[in-house]
Amino acid sequence: MSEHVKYLLSEDDIPRTWYNLAADLPDPAAPRHPGTGADITVDDLLAIMPEALARQELSREREIGIPDGVRDVYRQWRPSPLYRARRLERALDTPARIYYKYEGVSPSGSHKPNTAVAQAYYNRRAGITRLATETGAGQWGSSLALAGALFGLDVDVYMVRVSYEQKPYRRMLMETYGARCVPSPSPETAAGRAVLAADPDSPGSLGIAVSEAVEVAGADPGTSYAGGSVLNHVLLHQSVIGQEAIAQFALADDNPDVVIGCAGGGSNLGGLAFPFLGRKLRGGPEVRIIAAEPAACPTLTRGTRAYDFADATGLTPLLRMHTLGHGFVPPPLHAGGLRYHGIAPLVSAAVAAGLVEPVAVAQTDSFAAGVRFARAEGIVPAPESAHAVEVAVREASRCREEGVGRTILFGLSGHGHFDLGAYERHLAGALRDEPHDEAGVRAALTAVPGLAAATDLAGLADV
Repeated sequence: MSEHVKYLLSEDDIPRTWYNLAADLPDPAAPRHPGTGADITVDDLLAIMPEALARQELSREREIGIPDGVRDVYRQWRPSPLYRARRLERALDTPARIYYKYEGVSPSGSHKPNTAVAQAYYNRRAGITRLATETGAGQWGSSLALAGALFGLDVDVYMVRVSYEQKPYRRMLMETYGARCVPSPSPETAAGRAVLAADPDSPGSLGIAVSEAVEVAGADPGTSYAGGSVLNHVLLHQSVIGQEAIAQFALADDNPDVVIGCAGGGSNLGGLAFPFLGRKLRGGPEVRIIAAEPAACPTLTRGTRAYDFADATGLTPLLRMHTLGHGFVPPPLHAGGLRYHGIAPLVSAAVAAGLVEPVAVAQTDSFAAGVRFARAEGIVPAPESAHAVEVAVREASRCREEGVGRTILFGLSGHGHFDLGAYERHLAGALRDEPHDEAGVRAALTAVPGLAAATDLAGLADV
């Protein structure tokens, strides 16, 4: 058998429905209105998104049909390939069978267009002319810029300043697609100006960038906010990844014992893992789900599950999620897509229910795993994806130590072609692990609604 094994589906096999884990999860934790504390309604969301997306956000339906106009665009790169990593298996001398679902084949190089295309489609149908969004590493911003170009929408992207400076080619890609890219915090919004007044050298955060984008959308009826992660409808759209993977494992006559995804806001992890988890909850095969998050921004492993804002200044609904506090500004690690204070409520609920295992990964370990993977399999992973690679390597090494041949699947959510500057630093020995700011987390948690009066924040796990 060839060392390079690829499992492909045809265009006819692109899923026709999105899968919604909220239908199978015991307590998906509805978002709340920040003023009244009542559950959010569709009408509450219409100021920043079209009705179709608002209904998807709050839906408990298990399957929601994918419009033909979205599937037609998906055909450019979907179904994405599933690979058997035989060279990596040999390099690790493991009895494990390692597979990866590769989303770097999309035009923008990551999994993000799966929801960008859907959101642009629904906004165009609703008569919206402009989208405003945030981005960390730039994978989401470039994907929404692509979708905006395809559907004739203007796109404004507020890019976390440290990533704006670290990753100039991501910004150039957005501008090539026709989007406007602004370093965040910016002087364009009240939220950005407030941050700059307090800290003119702020590196920014995804929470701050979300505040800027939501503020812009809320002030203009012709503009919608488009979120790249966290929200239920985003994870819904990403479910095409896991649904395809299930079909591809049937071709391989195999089934994963372990599914691993990097976790920042939760879109990549949820997109890959939720269809497998939903199958398990409905009586299907057992599977371990592992969320690989950065040790410098350990939302799941060190955060508290509570109702908190998705943005830094309190413009969004309250989401029940593991959080480090909406005011927390993570250190400037190179996996910019994982620098978020919270995580998707559906991921958080699954962790609280013991259905997903979070693991924190150091930056240097993830880059070492990325290099190891590149030298074995030929693909340079995005820094975010490299966190999942590192956990897959750990699991495969455990199989070798235990003499057990488990099947491991991880999500290679994108390529690292725009991140070679970070790899250069790693190869030169100049990359360092960013410390976890425990004092900063404790301070930020005091501003979380419902936690301000807590006397022992370190002891809180789920409130």
